[in-house]
Amino acid sequence: MPEEIFKGFEQLHVVVVGDVMLDNYRWGEVERISPEAPVPVVSIRNAESRLGGAANVAFNCRSLGAKVSLASVIGEDNEADEMLRLLELQDINTDLIIKSSRRVTTTKTRIISRNQQMLRFDSEISDDLETKDEHAFIDAVLRFLQIQKPDVLIFEDYNKGVLKENVISKILGHCKALRIITAVDPKKNNFFAYQGVDIFKPNLKEVREGLHIPLSNVGLSAMQAVHLQLAERLSHQISFITLSELGVFYQQGSNSAIIPSQRRSIADVSGAGDTVIAVAALTYAITRDVHRMAEWSNIAGGLVCEEVGVVPVSRTKLLAEVQRLTS
Repeated sequence: MPEEIFKGFEQLHVVVVGDVMLDNYRWGEVERISPEAPVPVVSIRNAESRLGGAANVAFNCRSLGAKVSLASVIGEDNEADEMLRLLELQDINTDLIIKSSRRVTTTKTRIISRNQQMLRFDSEISDDLETKDEHAFIDAVLRFLQIQKPDVLIFEDYNKGVLKENVISKILGHCKALRIITAVDPKKNNFFAYQGVDIFKPNLKEVREGLHIPLSNVGLSAMQAVHLQLAERLSHQISFITLSELGVFYQQGSNSAIIPSQRRSIADVSGAGDTVIAVAALTYAITRDVHRMAEWSNIAGGLVCEEVGVVPVSRTKLLAEVQRLTS
């Protein structure tokens, strides 16, 4: 059964819309303390760039076998060229990537020694898209959806300015008209902008901030109450909330549960949410089974946490773990 569902992923066309990032890694060794200031000197041995943010969601979908198109607005800079190169290497469609002289490509550079992050520095513009870029972006995405009619659209919101309210509402409305399954990994700024989305996937911190509640108790009855509060504001179909080490909660109608996380050797949680939304959206698109969706994406999120840095889930490893843990 899992093999058939995984095979079904290959028949899906997924569009990922949102804030893309370039994740740079500089790996090295700390050999001494700087004579200029009391800080470690890291001798860089290796450098690598990876896809982050919405680009990592797209990479996860592609890793699972789906056909993937990515939509975003990036800068006219060297980082943009590297981003496009990495996307094309993974056979991710970049027709909806728009370059703008008014933006920079969001880049996070991490300095790592002995598998520990020593420092991170970011380059970004997080202001909302300017009107000219916004209209061009909306027009391009709506035209693409009308012609291609993909199976799934995932909004990946990192509050970096691409997913402003008008962009969300226009694209979401078009998806509803075309009966495209929609999922969102929201952030605080546009938390309640995703009206009528199919799968709403915040984490616990985002729920607390969005609803302005402490939510110290994360038992089933408390999470069911959260779902009702969200549904009153969003009129969405499925609440799917990641609970960190406690696992995940889901509710669709009266069907709800908390699925505990598996014991893992955690190396890095970066990008785990990207993996979870990708696996959830694809699994639900094939099965319409919300429990299976939550169970499999919970396993996937744990798997990528065993790796250092932002990495997509391995289709082979995920299938093996699904078979082992759900048989």
